[in-house]
Amino acid sequence: MLQPANLCFNFQYMNEWNIQSRAAACEACGQPFADKQPLHTLLSDERSELRRMDICQSCWQNQFNDGARERKGFISHWQTIFNAPVPVVDAIQKDTAETLLRKLIEQNDPRYAPAGYILAVMLERKRLLKIKEQVVREGQRIFIYEQPGTGDVFTIVDPALQLNQLEQVQRDVAALLEHGLNPPVEPGAEAVPAAGDLARPQVYHGAAQPG
Repeated sequence: MLQPANLCFNFQYMNEWNIQSRAAACEACGQPFADKQPLHTLLSDERSELRRMDICQSCWQNQFNDGARERKGFISHWQTIFNAPVPVVDAIQKDTAETLLRKLIEQNDPRYAPAGYILAVMLERKRLLKIKEQVVREGQRIFIYEQPGTGDVFTIVDPALQLNQLEQVQRDVAALLEHGLNPPVEPGAEAVPAAGDLARPQVYHGAAQPG
């Protein structure tokens, strides 16, 4: 199993990393969304979590439009389109950046937080994720992304990578994309030490953004 480099990050709020799928029906009236139907997404801070609400156009106009930004805990609002889910084809293939990011979030392991952040930035640059908002909670910057095709909302914590950590994290990401999160081990093969077990970079002040 590939192990991320130990870069000595301190993540106390890993519950901020999550994926919230778009609802199949309006949260206000319960009416199922039709394919290509416009809808409104409202994101709010409810202490222990960021809560997503998907609202149909009619309910938005009648119940939410006036004073939505004044609602307690309001973070962001945007309008989107409901796309009916596409049947999933069960095929064996290498992880893409998006599927790998989803797996890392499911793992909820602080060791993978830097790799998850780099993957989110990669997907944003390829326009596969769209950034909707940036917020600060408990002193940590959090990015709110939307996957336009599925409507899934990703909340990603900024790990405040240092310049001397960036190269190692990028190598970790490349290895994860090549071999997967849990690659099969051939019989008799010796485990390969994690990169962080070979050399642990020192931490300097001054956050860096991936180049």
